[in-house]
Amino acid sequence: MDLISAKDAAAKWDITQRRVIVLCSEGRIPGAQIVGNSWVIPEKANKPLDARTKEAKNAETDVKPFLKWAGGKGQLLKEIEKYYPFGTDLKITKYAEPFVGGGAVLFDILNKFKLQEIYVSDINAELINAYTIIRDDIDALLDVLKQFETDYLSLSNSDRKKVYLTKRTRFNELKSKKENGVELAALMIFLNKTCFNGLYRVNRKGEYNVPMGAYKNPLICNGKNLKAVSDKLQNVKIVCGDYKESADFIDDKTFVYFDPPYRPLTATANFTSYTENLFDDRKQLELANFVQQIDNKGAKVVISNSDPKNTNENDDFFDNAYAKQNIKRVSATRMINRSSDKRGRINELLISNF
Repeated sequence: MDLISAKDAAAKWDITQRRVIVLCSEGRIPGAQIVGNSWVIPEKANKPLDARTKEAKNAETDVKPFLKWAGGKGQLLKEIEKYYPFGTDLKITKYAEPFVGGGAVLFDILNKFKLQEIYVSDINAELINAYTIIRDDIDALLDVLKQFETDYLSLSNSDRKKVYLTKRTRFNELKSKKENGVELAALMIFLNKTCFNGLYRVNRKGEYNVPMGAYKNPLICNGKNLKAVSDKLQNVKIVCGDYKESADFIDDKTFVYFDPPYRPLTATANFTSYTENLFDDRKQLELANFVQQIDNKGAKVVISNSDPKNTNENDDFFDNAYAKQNIKRVSATRMINRSSDKRGRINELLISNF
């Protein structure tokens, strides 16, 4: 049997030599073996199917979340990506993220992998409208955002506040009338980039009520990233609805990531008001039951949430709710708190069924 080096196989298959070595070590190239200190591969071996592509890893086309989002998963990506099954489990060709939020994990996966089907959803109608407009009407959105940015940055701080409040009022008018479209998407991005701490918070009437932030030169229209995001979203199914609506999409070919509103660690630390509906303990348990249902389908699932043991060592809420799953505690930084002395390292939970 004729053998070739990992370097020659990389050139033959148009992938990196490092990737060939990983595939060999994972046992995914029949007949591959170590000779001396190097891998060698049968010359007639076929390139293994791989969810990754060189194009998907091109930094020039990498995208990042287009919104700042409370509870975003940017700082936990290195922990979450350890669970990605794409490329190591050839059966997993689909991805679902039913609480998409700012989409840090979604965009990380879009940057790294080329999958057959992707499904994202959220109950926040204005958020989903923004995703949909970016995908379907990016040029019109950029025209409006550029004008917003030009007008806003030329103003004094007092005039900026007047404009901010006017646009917040207009956003709430469109929101109350459920008038989705380019203007609503542009207003949401504008408010997100100019409000306090990138919060999305509503009052009991469902009105967005976050005050203006203190940014000198906010980047309201990041055209390059928004264009790239639009390209990446072209084949993504975007749904406004409850996470349970993802059930028909999820099967044994699907990796699912759930990032629900976190269970608050204290009575005053409730940042779950991203929509008018609070995600209380009953709903947390309903989600745990749903996770078990899709586990039974054969899907691979990861869930993130707060760790109640940060404040109460005897609080076993999630240990009990996910008793059949694997629970890992990882360190994260609490970025949003009114008191700066209460911001710091805490544990969060990553729960998986594999």
